[in-house]
Amino acid sequence: MPSGFLFLGAMCGFLGVTMGAFGAHSLKTMISPELLAVYQTGVTYQMWHAFGLIAIALMQQHDAQSKLLKWSGSLMFLGIILFSGSLYLLAILDLPALGKITPLGGVSFLIAWSLLIIFSGKKQSRHRYKSSRY
Repeated sequence: MPSGFLFLGAMCGFLGVTMGAFGAHSLKTMISPELLAVYQTGVTYQMWHAFGLIAIALMQQHDAQSKLLKWSGSLMFLGIILFSGSLYLLAILDLPALGKITPLGGVSFLIAWSLLIIFSGKKQSRHRYKSSRY
């Protein structure tokens, strides 16, 4: 069964490399160094969370029905759209008002990672319980 999060993670990784190359080769002559740094922050967060989506897809191979993983992956992808997307648009269009969207993406990232922490804790406690019975 193909994983939606594997596809999204790979797609976000591909687009992250594309956006990084665009910023490094084209945008650097078109926008200020400050806005280029904002843009680069979007690329960095997109790439890290692309790897996060791929990790979630791998975890789903062992627990395909986990709602924690489904929510975590969904929020991670939403965070990429809101956080990185708003930073890309802010930098390219030089519209500071778009910066109001960015924290929503950051909160999505934080909740996504928190759900992974909870998932990890539940997996460890189940593992400990199983191994202590024998």
